[in-house]
Amino acid sequence: MMLRLSLLLLLLSRSAYSTLLGWVESPGYPTGYLPHASLNWSRCAPKGHTLSIKLIHLDLEDSHDCENDAVKVFSNGNLIAVLCGKREFEELESSVNPSLHSTSGGCLTLTFHSDYSNIKRHTGFRGFYTDQDFDECEHNNPDNKCTQFCHNYIGGYHCSCRHGYYLDADKHTCTVSCTKDLSGLREGDISTPSWPSSYAENANCQYTLSVEDTLQLELHFSQDFDVEQSDGQCIDALRIETPSGTLGPFCGKTPPPSPLLTYSHHVQIHFTSDGYGTNKGFTLHFKTTEKVCQAVVTPHSTLTPQQPEYYPGETVTVTCELGYVANTQGTQTLISEYTTTCQITGVWTPTYACEPVDCGFPDIPEDGILELVDSDDRHTLYKDQIHFNCSSKYYTLEGDDTYTCSASGEWVSDGGKKEMPKCIEVCGKPEKLSTSVGRIMGGKDAKMGQIPWQLLIKEPSRGGASLINDRWAVTAAHVVENVQDTALRLYGGLIDGRKADRSPSVVMDSEKIIIHPGYIKGGEEPTNFDNDIALIRLASRVDLGPNLLPICLPEPNRGLVEDEQGTVSGWGTMGDTRVPAILKYAQVGVKSLTECQNTPFIPKTNKRMIFTNNMFCAGGERTDSCEKDSGGPFVTPMLAEGVDRYYLTGIVSWGAPCRERQYKGYYTKVENYVDWIKNTINTIETS
Repeated sequence: MMLRLSLLLLLLSRSAYSTLLGWVESPGYPTGYLPHASLNWSRCAPKGHTLSIKLIHLDLEDSHDCENDAVKVFSNGNLIAVLCGKREFEELESSVNPSLHSTSGGCLTLTFHSDYSNIKRHTGFRGFYTDQDFDECEHNNPDNKCTQFCHNYIGGYHCSCRHGYYLDADKHTCTVSCTKDLSGLREGDISTPSWPSSYAENANCQYTLSVEDTLQLELHFSQDFDVEQSDGQCIDALRIETPSGTLGPFCGKTPPPSPLLTYSHHVQIHFTSDGYGTNKGFTLHFKTTEKVCQAVVTPHSTLTPQQPEYYPGETVTVTCELGYVANTQGTQTLISEYTTTCQITGVWTPTYACEPVDCGFPDIPEDGILELVDSDDRHTLYKDQIHFNCSSKYYTLEGDDTYTCSASGEWVSDGGKKEMPKCIEVCGKPEKLSTSVGRIMGGKDAKMGQIPWQLLIKEPSRGGASLINDRWAVTAAHVVENVQDTALRLYGGLIDGRKADRSPSVVMDSEKIIIHPGYIKGGEEPTNFDNDIALIRLASRVDLGPNLLPICLPEPNRGLVEDEQGTVSGWGTMGDTRVPAILKYAQVGVKSLTECQNTPFIPKTNKRMIFTNNMFCAGGERTDSCEKDSGGPFVTPMLAEGVDRYYLTGIVSWGAPCRERQYKGYYTKVENYVDWIKNTINTIETS
């Protein structure tokens, strides 16, 4: 009994403020715990206090890693001890109990469990828990934020400062009172606190100087300058603030340039230090002089004449740098230079900022084919760049892809072009080809996408046309000469003419029809089909795809070679009155000039048809175009594997009736009309 009381008194003597809160022990203590026994215990300390457990007895079954019977202690949910076996009180007091405590205001949790057996009848454990004041002022305690003196009391602590310091608003930091308003003084001295002794830690000094607006302040620093610096970085710092900006920070052993001309009548001097160091600081003498104007009116400009400084009444010319213009506050005229005068207050009047030239957002079509790369980042100022590409693989970029905002306010490409690039249709490149050929009159059936430029006209006269870009088609003039009010419907992206009004065909309406001015309407029995060509402007841009692509125009005056092979296609009759459902195509060869000049007679009038240099003829054995193929394409080279690009060499124009001719048809020679086609399109598109 006396031993237990002595141990208790010894433990209680550790803290005068400790209060015994209670005991915690294993079930059945001290007679022994039963198998499968358990205990869950938890307590929390109030703010500014800690909770600790002092074990005075421990007798549990011993096992590897205490996996059988065990006491576990947690601090705020973190495991701090796992105990088993038997330990004497002295060992508990020296190696176990010192760690069994919570943080300030924290919680302790103790758990106990036993397994299925307790053969040796171990007695268990017993300890008591105490709530005691936490000493925040203890050495190395992170909760102690006092910069000088710390005073502990039950449940908390407070800070105090040495003589000459005061406690800042955070109630932890000791600093000095070094803020002074020296407004009105034309001359005086400023030093760091305690100069020439080491300046105070945690200093935050502000000195205000203010004189008449016709004067400027000069700062003369002593060469004895010592502000803490480490690895080139300012630990403590001196900064000088004027209305035009901040000078500094200054630190190390080198003072600011002296005299330091502030060019201002109002200056604030800031000095800050951290909580360490033994540096001396600085001292300076301030005085005033008459104001002058600085040799800078606005950034990105030069002055003429150039001087280190200017006196009131002197005038200069401000010239903005290349790529900058003066912001004249809303005037319509952009200027790159202006004249300004130094005032008695040390300011330039007038003052216009030199700002980067703004090229504005470039004009690009709204069709979305030509697009800006990263267009969300729309910088349009001098030297900014924009990048273009085409949004569809069926177009290629014509022109440069990168443009830069120039000093003249225009977008200029890397190649020196001012015109924006264009997305030009990829022409004459079908994605599907077949090398087998036949004659249109009973010839070979085309496959979908094999002749993607072929268009069908059903009314008022059945015929064909060719797509030459996403807004224009070309056909024979005699096919559309009787169309009223430009009301023409064309079909593309198909091979079955019976399903022209159904998907997947593309239905196109005309907006304008332009017949070549040299074409003469021939009446019921025409003998002259010279200039048999017409352009059709579609009412809207078509969406190009694998089944609807344009054919290329040939080079002007390329010349045709006798026996040159090409491919003609259409939905024309097959030598009788039958009209095929599926698009037909055939290989035909160009005839000689002599053979072409041997034109057929018109049966009713017995007049010979007229042949001109704007035509050529072509055909083969049992192979030819026929009625209702008019306006359709004759392309070269003939459809075959390995061909890079196809060109619209001819347009089906005229010939003797299919059953009467010797497999020879006449075609409009497209090479003679390339300039007319391009000029006509350009005139209408730009009007």
